[in-house]
Amino acid sequence: MDVSGANDDSFGIEVILPEGDKKAPSCPHGPTLLFEKVCKGDEKGRRFYACSACRDRKDCNFFQWEDEKVSEARLLAREAENQSKRPPFTHKEYCSRFRKFASLPVDEKKFCQDCQTLLLPGDYDTHASHKFTAITVAQLRRPSALLRPLENKKSNAQYLFTERSSHFLLDTLAGQGYRNVLCVGTPRLQELIKLRNLEGKHEPMKSLLLDIDFRYAQFYGKDEFCHYNMFNHHVFGGEASSGVLRAFLSESDGEKVVMVADPPFGGLVKPLANSFSLISQTWRKLQSPDSSSVDMPMMWIFPYFFEPRILECLPSFIMLDYQVDYDNHPLYKHGKTGRKQSPVRLFTNIPPRDVVLPKDEGYRFCSICERYVWSLNKHCAKCNLCPSKDGREWKHCSACEKCVKPSWKHCQSCGHCALPDHPCGQGQGKEGCFNCGSLKHKRKGCPLKDTHRINKYRSNAKGGSKNVSHRPLFKPKGKRKSGAARRAKKMAALST
Repeated sequence: MDVSGANDDSFGIEVILPEGDKKAPSCPHGPTLLFEKVCKGDEKGRRFYACSACRDRKDCNFFQWEDEKVSEARLLAREAENQSKRPPFTHKEYCSRFRKFASLPVDEKKFCQDCQTLLLPGDYDTHASHKFTAITVAQLRRPSALLRPLENKKSNAQYLFTERSSHFLLDTLAGQGYRNVLCVGTPRLQELIKLRNLEGKHEPMKSLLLDIDFRYAQFYGKDEFCHYNMFNHHVFGGEASSGVLRAFLSESDGEKVVMVADPPFGGLVKPLANSFSLISQTWRKLQSPDSSSVDMPMMWIFPYFFEPRILECLPSFIMLDYQVDYDNHPLYKHGKTGRKQSPVRLFTNIPPRDVVLPKDEGYRFCSICERYVWSLNKHCAKCNLCPSKDGREWKHCSACEKCVKPSWKHCQSCGHCALPDHPCGQGQGKEGCFNCGSLKHKRKGCPLKDTHRINKYRSNAKGGSKNVSHRPLFKPKGKRKSGAARRAKKMAALST
C-alpha cells in the first residue's frame, strides 16, 4: 500500500518527487524522499524527509522536516551512522576475496551462516563462535538459495521466483531477441541466465543485477552487480558503478536491452515508476536518434490490485494475465500453504500479443483483445474486453455497465456492485478528493482548496507547539490491529 493514502481520516501522506537540482539529505539507504502530510481542509501540509526504502522507523529512523535547520554536530553524527551501515568491503574488495575463495580446496570453502559471508582462511578466528557450512561450486552459482532471504515486506523483501516463473521469463525474453537483461531486484533470473550461458546450448545473454542487498557483491563481478536502491534510483559506489549501468544500457553491437523489475509489494508505486522512467531516459539518450521517442522495454512484476496506480504513472504499460509464483512467499505460490491462483502479474510496455503465455498452463489467445489471457477470463461482448483481473470468471452488471467479480452484487443504495455484506455508503470518499470528498477529482485539483484552507502548521510556527513525531505520520494514533490480522483481512478481501 502506497503512503499516498493513509489509514486515518484526519490526514494523508503524499510523495513529492524530486525536482531540479535540490539535494535531499541521505540516510544509509541513499537520498531520502520528500513527503507531505496533508490534513483535511488544508491546502498545503508540512513536508518532511524520510527513508526512501523503509517505511517503518525500526528499520530506518531518519526524519527531518523540509524547513528544519540541522546543526553541524547532527550532520556529522548522521554521516558517522551512514558510514557504519555501509558494507564491510567495497565491491572491488569483494571481487578480490571471491577469486581467492574460488581457488581454495573444496574442504576449505566455508560460509558463515551468522554473518552471511564467504570466509577466507584468515577469517576463521574472527568467526570462531559462528556457524559454518561447506560450500560447493553449484551453490556458488545459486547465491539466492545460499543467502538467508530478507523479509521486510515494505523495503527489501526477497521473495524468489519459482523455477516455472523464472524459465518462463527467460524463455520469453530470449524468444523476443533480448540479449541484455537488466535484473532489478530479480537475483534468481540473473542466476538462471548465467547457468544457461554455461550450458552453451543457446545464444549467450548478458545480465546486470541491480539490488539493494549488498551481499550479492560477494558473488558477482563489477560488470554483473550494482548495489542499487530502486526507490530513489540511487546507485551506491559512485560514478564507477553508475558508469557500469550506463555501459550496460548502451546496447553495443545491436544487442537489445530489456528491464525486469520485481519490487517489494509494500513499496511505493510513484517513486518506483519514477526510477524506472529515469532508467528508460538514460537508455534513450544512449541510443540512436531514431530511438529518441521510444521507451525502453520493461517488465514490472507486481500484484494486480496495483494496476490503477501503475497505469497512472506509466500509461504505456498493460497488465498481462500471467500469474507469477514465488518459492518462499506464504501466499503467492501454488500448493497447500499458498493460493490457488497467484495475484502477482506482469506489467509491461512490450506489445501484449508478443508475450506468448503457455497454453499447457491454461492460457489462450484472444483474437479480439490481441493478447493472451487466462482460460477463465472470458471475453465480454458488452465491455469488448477480457475483464478478469484475479483469475476468476467475472460477470457483467448492466447497471454498472461493466464486469465485476463473481462474488459481488449490485447495491441500489450505493449505486455500484460490492460484496453482499459490505457497509453501505462507507469508505467511498477515500478514493476521491481528500479535501472535499468528491469522487470526481483529487486534492491537488480541488476547486475548494482555497476556501477550506486550515493551515495549522503556520499557527504552530507562531505559537510554538511541540514537534510532531515521525511515527504518527505513518501509524495513526490509537490501537492498531496486529500485522497478521491486517494481512489476513487484506487477503480475505482479495479472494472475494
